[in-house]
Order: sequence, then C-alpha cells, then structure tokens
Amino acid sequence: MARDARWQALLELLVERGRLEVAEAAAALGVSAATIRRDFDRLAEQQMLVRTRGGAVAHGVSYELPLRYKTSRRAFQKQRIARAVADLVNPGEAVGLTGGTTTTEVARALAVRRDLASGTPALTVVTNALNIANELAVRPQFKIVVTGGVARAQSYELVGPLADRVLDQISVDVTVLGVVALDAVHGAAAHDEAEAAVDRLLCERAQRVVVAADSGKLGRRAFARICAADAVDTLVTDTGADPAAVRALEEAGVTVVTV
Repeated sequence: MARDARWQALLELLVERGRLEVAEAAAALGVSAATIRRDFDRLAEQQMLVRTRGGAVAHGVSYELPLRYKTSRRAFQKQRIARAVADLVNPGEAVGLTGGTTTTEVARALAVRRDLASGTPALTVVTNALNIANELAVRPQFKIVVTGGVARAQSYELVGPLADRVLDQISVDVTVLGVVALDAVHGAAAHDEAEAAVDRLLCERAQRVVVAADSGKLGRRAFARICAADAVDTLVTDTGADPAAVRALEEAGVTVVTV
C-alpha cells in the first residue's frame, strides 16, 4: 500500500474509532508495526493526530479530514453523482459551488460539457472554494466569481464577513451544495460553523438548491447546520442510499435522484 493511501486509511480509522493502537492499525492495514509507528510520528508532526504511548488519538474533539485526504473516498460514486448534477445546470446560468470533494467533481464535470465549451459566458460560477476557482479559472468561457474571505486549510474554502459581503450582493440560479451530513429532521450540515454560514448564504441567494452527496452522508447529523431539509430542492446521491433515509427526505419535499 502506497504511503498516501495508508495515511488516508489510518486517518479514516481514527475518525471511526477515535483511538488506534499500533498493533491494531498494523493488523488492519497489513503492514508492520514499525511502519505504523513511523506513520503516526509523521502525521503527528503535521498535527493530523495526537501521538500516545503505543498508538494515537484523533486531533481534537470534532475531527475533520482535510480535503486532500478525502479525495479518493467513494471516488467512483462521487464522479457519477457529479455528472448527474452537472446535467441539471443550464447553459448561461449562474451557479454557486460550495467546497468539498463532490462539488469539486461537479466543477470538473461542468468543465468538460461540450455544450458549455463556448459562450459569453457559458456559465457564471460563484464559489468560495479556492481549489474550484483554480481549476475553472483556465476556462475562458466561464466567468468565475470568488467570494473572498479567510481560507480554511481543511477545505480550501473562504469564510467570514468578507465572503458574506460579496454574497449579499449577488443572486444565482442554482447552488450546488456539498455537505458532510443530510437528514430529513436535522437538515444539511457541515463540520465548521463558519463554513456552514457561507454555504447557507449561497443557498439563500439561489432559486434552487441541489445537494450533491454520496450515500454515506445521508441520515447523519453534524455540528453546524446549513439549512433545513425542505430548503433543498434536489438531492443527487448513489444507489447505496438507505431507502428509509431517501423516503424521509422525499416526504420532506426533496426530489431524490440516485445514480
């Protein structure tokens, strides 16, 4: 197993369990205890975990994997979801894109749509995600509007009052919302309250809201609420979605598309 994949697996195990022993991690990943010790030491240097005697614990009470470690999780499902979401966007529209791995895939799917290869502009994209802006800025047919604000290292998203001021001045046709949790009762949510606040504004400024979320996000709740379930027009998810969670969201007025 390559180092990056091993580190991602270790961090995901920490998210699930909160604490890992060296022997436990070595058995789970099929590598030597010495390799795990070195990995723990390197990840601790990056403040990705806290080293303990014989193991490691998650860094902080509310733990969030940085975007670079989440990119390959459910990658196939996210790409299918992204293509379906991109098909819901009409040429010439103004599109809000929040940060996240799935919304990044949506941006990539929009970038390769043939009917968006030209236009004046073919799309206007409003985003607070630096990585999305960076990927789309080289597409001259897209008008890219970046909110401004303070960058979060975990998600590459800009947050804070500077972002709020820009979003107060614009409107979009559709906001594509990335979430860490979506539940019929508790709504859409993120780990960070500042990030959630910007996402909420993007939703409020949109005529319609599309959530792009893999099935692992459904029926869950997270710390910072973005919006109620009935503020979401459409959810695009994968076929692994729990039927009960889908049914509850549909009863809340959400159109659910599975791909």
